Amino acid sequence: MASNPRNGRPYRRLVAEVKAQSMPCWICGHDIDPTLDARNTWSFTLDHAVPLSRGGSLLDPSNARSAHRRCNSARGNRLTVRQPRASRRW
Repeated sequence: MASNPRNGRPYRRLVAEVKAQSMPCWICGHDIDPTLDARNTWSFTLDHAVPLSRGGSLLDPSNARSAHRRCNSARGNRLTVRQPRASRRW
């Protein structure tokens, strides 16, 4: 049985590096509270701009983004972030 690469030291190092940058969520643009428990829906998660299921690299720093757990889950494996819809009122 192969080990999960997300449990490995290189992945944990990448997560720590991205989290230390204290960047806002790349999906919603709001700040991420680094003190929140990992199970909290507004906690930090590492998201991949190009999802792993679409060929994105697990360990490539240029593919790693800060995201809220909730935003990351809602995005799923889509390649783009849903943009707010413009009002039809002018």
